[in-house]
Amino acid sequence: MKKIAILGQPNVGKSSLFNRFAKRRIAITSDMAGTTRDVKKEIIDFDGKEAEILDTGGIDESSELFRRVKNKAIEAAEAADIIVYMVDGKALPDDRDKQLFYRLQALGKPIALVINKIDNDKEEERAWEFSEFGADNMFAISVSHNRRVGQLIDWIKNHLDEPQIERFVMEMDEADALENLIEQFDESGTLQEEEDLSRIGVAIIGRTNVGKSSLLNALLGEERAVVSDVAGTTIDPVDEQMILGDKTVTFVDTAGLRRRGKIQGIERYALGRTRQMLERADIALLVLDASEPLSELDEKIAGLVDEYKLGCIIILNKWDEALGSYEEMVKEIRYRFKFLSWAPVITISAKSKKRVHKINDMILNVFENYTRHIPTRELNEVIRQATIRHHIPSHKGKPVNILFASQYAIKPPKIALISNRPKGIHFSYLRYLSNQLREAFDFEGTPLVLVPKKRGEREEEE
Repeated sequence: MKKIAILGQPNVGKSSLFNRFAKRRIAITSDMAGTTRDVKKEIIDFDGKEAEILDTGGIDESSELFRRVKNKAIEAAEAADIIVYMVDGKALPDDRDKQLFYRLQALGKPIALVINKIDNDKEEERAWEFSEFGADNMFAISVSHNRRVGQLIDWIKNHLDEPQIERFVMEMDEADALENLIEQFDESGTLQEEEDLSRIGVAIIGRTNVGKSSLLNALLGEERAVVSDVAGTTIDPVDEQMILGDKTVTFVDTAGLRRRGKIQGIERYALGRTRQMLERADIALLVLDASEPLSELDEKIAGLVDEYKLGCIIILNKWDEALGSYEEMVKEIRYRFKFLSWAPVITISAKSKKRVHKINDMILNVFENYTRHIPTRELNEVIRQATIRHHIPSHKGKPVNILFASQYAIKPPKIALISNRPKGIHFSYLRYLSNQLREAFDFEGTPLVLVPKKRGEREEEE
């Protein structure tokens, strides 16, 4: 699959073009220069021809942070097969654009000069001022008005590979076909959809400047995300894939979260985008700064893990600058994050990569527990023994019994407790049962959802 890199100075419309190609809003767009800082990737279908689009950060030399962003953009161009260089059609040609365009031309790859913000025929005269760039392929477009973007897309499609059509022929006799159909249905006759357990979504979350991007780079073994001491460097969630065993893991480095009163401008979009990522994630790496006291904001961010019912690994970063001993810090974490009592804790230094490699095995273990299914017989035996040890308190003077238990979902494991009086099972007793199940089965790193239900009630998430 070919890669297409979109480059240009800040605020020329790169992310808007990226979204136009994708036909949906993926990258955050803003009038504020420098909104995109990392390289955003997306596989896009151009009428049957697929390509990976790389939306790069604006090329700027105004600060150390933006010089790093520029370097990332140029690296993306060197790795790409096709280059789209964008300029602002409402401004005069810039020598910096010209010099970089010449440099990219020298790579010998298909390259297009895209003059954006040409909103009508009258403004098109200004586009010819950019002919001094000597571009063989020049497009005067308006992304916001979707003007002549189709011409650019046609040029891109001409440089993409033709789609390969694979034909699968499957032969089976009638008995095999019937057995195959039966296996797809459960006892109630409902079609069962098999979940894809070969992919793991891992969201890296935490407040600003705790080292999330450094952790992503350390996990990948390369400088994938832009790292800076400037708080809030990551705006768009950055995602990257790697293979762990037989699993494909997609890491998402989400934007650092601040107190609500301190969220400004484009960071409001970042907060919403972070929540979207959490909805699709399986596991959260909750990154805490061991060199600073835990804060109320840390607790609120940890609350997102509970809200989205994600598997979780608590990561104490900057351990070489830790404020206290391991025992002291874990004790405080357990006290403040009672709702994550099941989450393992690991100490690391993302900068020096110390102990970072251990996180990979922890992710695989937590995902196995997050997708664990307990056989009904074993599940009911543990519940039966638990109720013998501690009887269920009566409800309004009437006995409460659990008739049987059945696991009806994974990610996380969800267990229905079929009872004669489901509303009579107090949350403290549910916590007791949860602890008993954790003692019997390995559920480290995953929440466990117990749902009291009445006989005949559908086993759905409430």
